[in-house]
Amino acid sequence: MPAKRRPASATAEHAPLQLEHFLPYRLSILSNTISQAIADDYQSRYDISMTEWRVMAVLARFEGLSAREVAERTAMDKVAVSRALARLVEAGRVDRAIHDNDKRRSVLSLSAKGWAMHDEVAPMARVREREVLAKLDVEERAWLTRILDKLMK
Repeated sequence: MPAKRRPASATAEHAPLQLEHFLPYRLSILSNTISQAIADDYQSRYDISMTEWRVMAVLARFEGLSAREVAERTAMDKVAVSRALARLVEAGRVDRAIHDNDKRRSVLSLSAKGWAMHDEVAPMARVREREVLAKLDVEERAWLTRILDKLMK
């Protein structure tokens, strides 16, 4: 049996980063935990990834975006967005057209099939969000919103 490793001492030459206290790590874990809980609801039912759902949610809010604009709005990797869009177009959930003034630019929108799925998944996501926020009182929710808004600037 391998020996258990002890944490390095704080006075060590290379003091380890304490991830459990590191804000970006904690925010990432929280985000992943909440996102995965929501994703569990739609992944099995619709065979759709978290990235695909986020792309659909952005297109529901901002119709007519290009793939680059979707990547910018979601802060996701362009390659991941491109792959998600390819799957969504192939599945008939997203329509891709050519921009009137720029033939090199694709314009993306949810198809009727995409809207039907969105209109089932979005309420499920809102329920999960309410469950998470219910752990906070009204003042804490207001502060959370303020803090997130401030950190996002």
